[in-house]
Amino acid sequence: MQLAEPTDSSMPPGKIQTDTSAHPDILDFMKSILSRLPVFAALAAAALAMVSAPAASSAQAHTYEMRTYYAMPGKLDDLKKRFREHTVEIFNRHHMKSVGYWEPQDNKENYLVYIREHPSKEAGLQNWKEFSADPEWQGVAKASEANGKLVDHVVRVWLDSLDFSAIK
Repeated sequence: MQLAEPTDSSMPPGKIQTDTSAHPDILDFMKSILSRLPVFAALAAAALAMVSAPAASSAQAHTYEMRTYYAMPGKLDDLKKRFREHTVEIFNRHHMKSVGYWEPQDNKENYLVYIREHPSKEAGLQNWKEFSADPEWQGVAKASEANGKLVDHVVRVWLDSLDFSAIK
């Protein structure tokens, strides 16, 4: 698996089909993802409220990155192990502050969600670029996928606090 992220204007090959008439299930999948965004946003707000103090000013102090990793069948435990034993530590070295990691109680869709805090979206993108190029991360990713790909796809959402949020 290669976790290098595409720019906002492109997606990895095979992940977006522009002609949905050829594959109507893609449109249904996208509707399914979009219908869950309010739930994830509420989860993010609740998690951030528990771990952060309100900012002193009304200016945007941080941005948050919410990522949802959909694991390949039978690979979620391997993915969680990789995060637990390697990924979080490497994130920390690249100034990628983890807010929290979750999985649904009834996880029929085989995914995990996590949120990271960044000074800005630009800083988050730069940190991701450096993380992706880290030789240790590349070795961990390769070794963890010796018996097959762990991640089917990732959904990333950038979040900014609203003026009435306890988290700024």
